[in-house]
Amino acid sequence: MKMVNLTIDGCQVEVPQGATVLEAAQQVGIEIPTLCYEKDLSLGTACRMCVVEVEGNKKNLPAACAQPAMEGMIVHTNTPKVREARKMILELMVANHPLDCLTCEANGRCKLQQYCYEYGVKESTFTGERRRFTVDDGNPFIERDLEKCILCGLCVRVCDEVQGVAAIDYTDRGFDTKVTTFMDRGLDDSPCVSCGQCVYYCPVGALTAKPSKGKGRDFEVEKIPTTCGYCGVGCQLALNVKNDKIVGITNIPDNHNQGYLCVKGRFGYDFVDSPERLTTPLIKKEGEFVEASWDEVLNLVAQKLSKTRDEYGPDAIAGLSSARTTNEENYLFQKFFRAVIGTNNIDHCARL
Repeated sequence: MKMVNLTIDGCQVEVPQGATVLEAAQQVGIEIPTLCYEKDLSLGTACRMCVVEVEGNKKNLPAACAQPAMEGMIVHTNTPKVREARKMILELMVANHPLDCLTCEANGRCKLQQYCYEYGVKESTFTGERRRFTVDDGNPFIERDLEKCILCGLCVRVCDEVQGVAAIDYTDRGFDTKVTTFMDRGLDDSPCVSCGQCVYYCPVGALTAKPSKGKGRDFEVEKIPTTCGYCGVGCQLALNVKNDKIVGITNIPDNHNQGYLCVKGRFGYDFVDSPERLTTPLIKKEGEFVEASWDEVLNLVAQKLSKTRDEYGPDAIAGLSSARTTNEENYLFQKFFRAVIGTNNIDHCARL
């Protein structure tokens, strides 16, 4: 593979031909701000926050996410000219963005808030008409506030390119541009599968996980890595815990499932503290369920299976295994039925 050499803020960098200036900067730990870039998604080049100055280019400030690294290129990422351009971009965004950071669910993780702090943007110098939209809260898991949307397009791309659902896209043009569903219906009246990937990728507070709303902001929760228990895939996730209660689920990037979760993995955690959750085995005695020990339950199951097999034969018994267990447990389950009970009447809930 052909390599190219360039200089970024005085650092010599060697990257494969075809790599971008942003990728080259990340390779040597130089941070360039981005609002619309994610390495796993196609380029959006919408926010322009990653503009840099390239020696010899007097016409414009190219976007680092789209500018190919070239042999001998000399790049500056933090000059007064670059900082002024980024500051103006932030002011343009803030001109049409609610400044309710104190009560916003994204407070503490909002990249727009972070960059405004870094570039000293307290308010916008641009005045005029503001966009007005009604909050869409019809979906049981996701709330959309389009007045906070900065049109980065990350939600559109992850929904299309990763989930393959394409439930949302851009509509209208210019000042009236927005991200919405087909025919501008609510999210609940769309192909949306409520996976929540759009919520995770949203850099501001335009998309909110409804079950977590008002229960704790990003800097208030402890993130505990664990494995999702809903199926045997083993997706990694982070439990967001506050006051010993799970208040949300977030992705863990850079693992075997690339941080992606389904609706169950992201939003199906309320059973943990449910008063209806079974905490001990139950046995029915005289028509009512009573608590029992594991030894008592296992002995009863063994007796019932043995009696049924002896009286009616092994094919009178059937087993249904679960996708919520591991492959090893499912293997042992079918081995038990075939080798011990003596029947092939075994099926799996995810077979179809």
